[in-house]
Formats: sequence, C-alpha cells, structure tokens
Amino acid sequence: MSLVPRTLRPATALCWLVGLTAPLWGAAVAPAQDRAAATTAAGPNVILIVADDLGAADLGCYGSRYHQTPQLDQMAKDGLRLTSAYSAAPVCSPTRAALLTGKHPARLHLTDWLPGRPNRPDQPLNRPQFRQELPLEEVTLAERFHAAGYATGHIGKWHLGGAGFGPLQQGFDSNIAGDHTGTPLSYIAPFRNQERFMPGLEQAPDGEYLTDRLTAEAVKFINAHRERPFFLYLPHYTPHTPLTARPDLQAKWEAKDRPSAPGAQANPIYGAMLESLDEGVGKIRQALEAAGIAQNTLVLFTSDNGGLSTLEGPRTPSTANAPHREGKGFLYEGGIRIPLLAVWPGQLAAGQSNNTPVVSHDLVPTLAALCGLPTPEGVDGVSLAGHWLKGEAAPVRDLHWHYPHYSNQRARPGAAIRRGSRKLVEFFETGRRELFDVEKDPSESRNLAGDSPTEVEELATALHAWQERVGAQSMTANPEFVPNPQGADGVVLLPAKNARVEGVMLRYEPLPHKETLGFWVRESDWASWEFTIREPGRFAIEILQGCGPGSGGSTVEFQVGDQVVPMTVEETKGFQDFRRRTIGELTVKEAGRHTLTVKPVKKPGVAVMDLREIKLVPLR
Repeated sequence: MSLVPRTLRPATALCWLVGLTAPLWGAAVAPAQDRAAATTAAGPNVILIVADDLGAADLGCYGSRYHQTPQLDQMAKDGLRLTSAYSAAPVCSPTRAALLTGKHPARLHLTDWLPGRPNRPDQPLNRPQFRQELPLEEVTLAERFHAAGYATGHIGKWHLGGAGFGPLQQGFDSNIAGDHTGTPLSYIAPFRNQERFMPGLEQAPDGEYLTDRLTAEAVKFINAHRERPFFLYLPHYTPHTPLTARPDLQAKWEAKDRPSAPGAQANPIYGAMLESLDEGVGKIRQALEAAGIAQNTLVLFTSDNGGLSTLEGPRTPSTANAPHREGKGFLYEGGIRIPLLAVWPGQLAAGQSNNTPVVSHDLVPTLAALCGLPTPEGVDGVSLAGHWLKGEAAPVRDLHWHYPHYSNQRARPGAAIRRGSRKLVEFFETGRRELFDVEKDPSESRNLAGDSPTEVEELATALHAWQERVGAQSMTANPEFVPNPQGADGVVLLPAKNARVEGVMLRYEPLPHKETLGFWVRESDWASWEFTIREPGRFAIEILQGCGPGSGGSTVEFQVGDQVVPMTVEETKGFQDFRRRTIGELTVKEAGRHTLTVKPVKKPGVAVMDLREIKLVPLR
C-alpha cells in the first residue's frame, strides 16, 4: 500500500514524504527545493492576520466602548472597513479551511472544529462523518502565492489537521506555532505541555506572552523577506480560551471600571488580550514602514467566527456581540459576523466603510485579483477586487451556511441563507424556519416567517438547492437518543435549552445571564419537552419563572397526556428575576418517553413569562 495519497501534486507529495522523516511538525521549514519560485512575483506583499473568536463588535472602530484598540482603529481610518463581513462558519476550523481554499466548508466536508463535538445520547441527531483535516488535494492561498514566486510563512494557529497535513504540506515555506490543536499549549512561556513544545517556540524566556512572541516572529519574517514578495499568514490564538492575558495588562484592566449591566462587554482579561493583539498589529505596520515596504503591502485583519458570548470555561463569557444576537457556535449574526479591515496605501482609499456582504472564502479570489495571480477555478468565493479598488458594482449572490453539528455553546444544528437584507435560518432537528431582515433588525429579534410564508419557502428552496449542489452532508437520527432522562433521585429536569419551541417569537436565550425561554410575546407560541421515565408515579411540578412588572397574570397550561395543570404567572422584579414555584402535580403511569407541553391561554401583558426550567419531583 502506498503511503503517498494518490491525489497529491508532485511538489506536495514531496513535502508530505519529508514530513514522515522529520519530527511531528519538523524544523518549521519546508525543503529548499520546494521553496524555489515558479515564476517572478510582481504583486504586493500580503499579510493576513486572523484573530480567534473575535466578535464584530469587539473593536473600537466597530462600536466597542469598553475594549481599547487604537492600532486597529487606525487601520480602519487608513483603509477599508467592512461592516457586513461574515465567517464561513460559526466555529474555527471550517472557516480557516474556507479562508485558505476559497471553498465553502460544506463543499469541503469540513464543517466543525477539529476533531469536533462527538455524538451524545442527549442529542437527537448524529453528526456526519466529516473531514478531519484540510485535504492535500485542495489548492491553498499559500500554494497560489508560492507558485507566483512569493515567500510564504505561517505563524500561529493551524487547526486543520495533524501530521502530514500541516502548514508545510499546504504551501507554506515555514511554520511557527501551528499544529493540529485549537488552543495554545500555553499562553505564557515555556510554550509547552508535558509532552511537547509548540513548533518553533522551543526557545523562549520564561514569562514571554504568546501573542507578543508571534508578533515578534512576524516582524522577523517581514525583515527577512523585505527584498522579495511575501505572503504572511498570521492566525493568532488570541483571544481564544483559556482566557489568559499578559499579567501587567491584566492588572491594568482589572483596575478599570467596567459596565455592570447584564450582557455588556466587561471582561477585563479579554480586554487585556485584545490590547496585546492590537499592539501587535501596530508593531507589524511599524515594521513595514521601517523596512520601506508599507506602500507595497496589503494588510488584512479579520476573525474566524463571532465572539464567545456564553459560558465555556473559566473567566467566560469572553464578550458580548450586541447589537447582534448570540455568539460563537450560533448561526445568528453574533456567531458569524466578524470584523474585516484592509489597508493598502495608495491603492485602497483611506476611511472607507463598506456594507457589501463579504464572506471568508471571498478572500482567495479577491487576493488573487489584487495580486495578479491566476483566477482561481472551482471556488465558491467571489472577487471583490474591482468593487474595493474601482467602485465597481458588488457581485449579487446569496450567502450560505451549513452547520450539521451541535455546538459547545448550546446552539442547535442548522443552515442559513442570506439574500439581500433577508436571512433565513432552518434548524435540522425540527425543520423550524426563522426569517429576519438583518439590516433593519441586526439583533434578529423579530421573526418574520409568519408574515412572509412565500418568501420563507423561496429561500428554503434556494438553500436546499445550494446544499445539493455542493454535496452538503446530512445528519442522521441518533438511535441512542434518550431525551431528558429521569435522574437517580427520580427527578426529571427539563431545562430551557432542551425545549422545542413552536410559533414565531418564543426562543431559547442562552447563558451567561439568561438561560431561559424568552421573547414569549405571542399568546400562540408554546413549548414542549420530551422526557424519559424510568420509575412511574406521582410528581410535583416545580418551575423557575420570571416576569417583569406589568406582565403578570398570564394563564398557562402544563399538559402531559390528558392531564392539564393550569397556572397563573406571578410577577417578579424582572423577567430574569427567577422564582421557584410548585404549581401542581401529575401522574405518569408508564415508563418510557412522554411529552410535556406549556401553552399560554391568556396574556394580558407584554409577555407571558421567562421560563428557565421545569422539574418533575417524585411524591413519595
């Protein structure tokens, strides 16, 4: 059996074989013969900086009043600021794959972070068998630049495959810090765990901060290649978890006043991490000026998905994405809206703000056009070069997302399409569809599906046709699914996150400060839970309920089978001021699966209530 994949091009096959005889990630330099320029490069240098889990609202130039990002704000003043930029996916690896290949993650069959969240008995659907690496047969940006005579360097996070599928096998001449992992082995030197160092970072003074080190390596790369065209890909680990800041900056930020309102940007460690990231961007631009090549260098800054706005590890949530809804892991705007800045002195007019929708995989054809590379074939992205440089009309097309996975942030699997200002989200578990006008309603607060059923069908048909064209993978029913099982103590817990919502406006609102069914503003909206009984019997119904002033008094019915338990909603100090109540009891006569529904009968106020959880507690 041959060790070399049959689909490899000759140069790539050589890199792959060399990797077998080197350490796992090698000496971080590709073979000399593979670095030979195929042609003479004539285009500008390109530096592509990618932050990790940075939201669209995290920078000062995008509206943040808490974070301080003067260097990135200056970059926006000096060039182009895209205000409707999207990641190709709501999580990292698929976006990175799209960014490097110009192809949609659904087409690549690389649709989740690697290795991804496994199938679990509390998930109704199983994920597809998706790729665990960026295929070597795909042509990356690095390979395109390399073929045009550019020096190519990778510094930072890779997260697109293990041994044999690293940066050196995908067109990069050198690699610092990139491997199969999605989080750094350490943000503070030594950059290692018990088994190994991060590649190329074996030598580091104790206490050195990773973001600062990667910036220093980028400056070294710039100075080493100042006499020839280069492509530098700098995907920072910052500000991904585990949130870790440089100690001096953390102390500075913890001493600052910060907002106390729920859902506001107020994480001092995250703020300190962004300050390091921002400083690094400034140092890179200063290095270009000092080397005399700033005028001939295109610098881009973006992110791989929206900011982490839910609890996921110590010191989280990282940020808030308002006015956009939710964050990383979700197909709502907060999960896929990202910053995108571009500076090219003398070519891109300074101070531009452009609202044309753009997505990660547009960068391959756009950079190819800007740099005079051959036009990529078979990609999903479109070139925006003429639009950015000459003011030509922007391409008119739909944008698509396909995420057949359960995210660690509690988002449900689904797909989405944006056409003009309208966006449809479809969920795979139930087929539920939600329609929003994301320009008039960036928070996606008003679901228009009930008002525009014809448009919903048109967009759903277009979304399904696109999924068919790109060969998008489907989920399958999970035969091991056990919905909301009875605990060892006999209690059945029905949390808001597990509810199936029916209707138009009712929705699950995740942590950090909500974790509830909310936006219950329509009397016709309702919710249900499947649950699994092991020991039948009588149960008390306990609920955790909140209700803002003026909205009390709604009548709601809880039902299991033919048993109906009515309840009158009690007013609390606020919708997130939750109070525990026992509202009645019911009897479950048989073991197995059952369904509990909660339906309003009368709603005298603005909203029915917020409902965080239901408990069925055994009565002995």
